[in-house]
Amino acid sequence: QVQLVESGGGLVQPGGSLRLACVASGIIIRFNDVGWYRQAPGKERELVARISSIGHIVYADSVRGRFTISRDDAKNMVYLQTLNLKSEDTAIYYCTVSVFRGQGTQVTVSS
Repeated sequence: QVQLVESGGGLVQPGGSLRLACVASGIIIRFNDVGWYRQAPGKERELVARISSIGHIVYADSVRGRFTISRDDAKNMVYLQTLNLKSEDTAIYYCTVSVFRGQGTQVTVSS
């Protein structure tokens, strides 16, 4: 059974940072595409960042230069380092591995 568990979300002021983490079980991430998506209230889910199984990285235009996705294959974990957060980054952030998705972690950017 595949399970993805995200952590690291929270309330942060504009300009702040958070490091999101996702631990995977039941699936080996190094053989799969991994990524982070987000969904804000009233909006559709959107891609934030993705790493393919061969290491190709894609970022949404809105986060490029502020967010960094990484993976630790030895720990079977995926990370999203966020910097200079903005109010429009407020959303539930979901980790994905292949076609599987976690339950999400809430990120709220507010003063």
